[in-house]
Amino acid sequence: MGKDYSICVGAVGFGGGVWHSPDTGETWNRIRDPFVLGAQVRALVPYPDDPNRILCGSDQGIFRSEDKGATWVKLWSPMEGVPIWNIAIDPVDTATIYVGIKPAALFRSRDDGRSWTKLPVEMAQYCHIGPPMVTALMVDPRDHNTVWAGVEVDGVYRSLDGGDSWTHIDTGVHPDIHGMAISPGDEHRVLFSTPREIYYTTDVGESWESLTTTENFPLPYSRGIAFKADDPNVLFSALGESAISSAGALQRSTDGGQTWETRPLPVEPNSNIWGFVTHPSDPDFILASSLMGELYSSEDAGDSWNKLKREFTEVGAMVWVPN
Repeated sequence: MGKDYSICVGAVGFGGGVWHSPDTGETWNRIRDPFVLGAQVRALVPYPDDPNRILCGSDQGIFRSEDKGATWVKLWSPMEGVPIWNIAIDPVDTATIYVGIKPAALFRSRDDGRSWTKLPVEMAQYCHIGPPMVTALMVDPRDHNTVWAGVEVDGVYRSLDGGDSWTHIDTGVHPDIHGMAISPGDEHRVLFSTPREIYYTTDVGESWESLTTTENFPLPYSRGIAFKADDPNVLFSALGESAISSAGALQRSTDGGQTWETRPLPVEPNSNIWGFVTHPSDPDFILASSLMGELYSSEDAGDSWNKLKREFTEVGAMVWVPN
């Protein structure tokens, strides 16, 4: 592999915690300090203005690395002992951080994690799968006062004032939110994936349209979605048979979601393909994961894929940054 990147994987289960590779997945180190054995890591996000800095969210609280994931320190937060499912950093004011948890709720820091406020948004606390969780959380790069949250299972929430107030969008989109992506192009599209359908809005959630349904896909269960970091026409969708299955597939569209193709992987995935991570420093390099521990990488925007040798338990989060 010719790329020179640092990769962090957040794992769940017996082999949980943060795993760090300084060499694009050739070698790995399990970070033991300050994480407690068995940490359930489901959120990893790099700072938009400094690839050395990464935030991590787990059921043991929130952590930060200043050296691309090689070492970590724990931050004080009121989320101590609560499962953190998502983190978003304001791309304009990177001292502003949003955190989504399970049971579903949102927190915000205005001072780079030194203090925190629980935000005034009432999300559902019970659903048919148990406590809902914040499965999607993003700050809009065009207008950093617009913040989006998606909840499994409670639909879409939107703030137009930096998190001070929220609107629950409960019409036009299925409430079982799995993934989210914001178009990097001039046409401002916000996408949310649900089990059987991908929806989009171009008017900040006032109306919604169906981009595609899984009837067009080889497997019926839709999970993560992502745009190529520099091209609004290139989309990726992660698939499985059901919420936990022994089959997975990866779809790519090069025309904005009008048509899709299955991109072959080097081996049959051991479970659902779950999610993707990209970085604007190299839009062609993409990481994908299966639910049960496999990592796949592409250096050509999804034309071809390699399987990384290291396997994990359950992959809860991924991030990569340039060295």
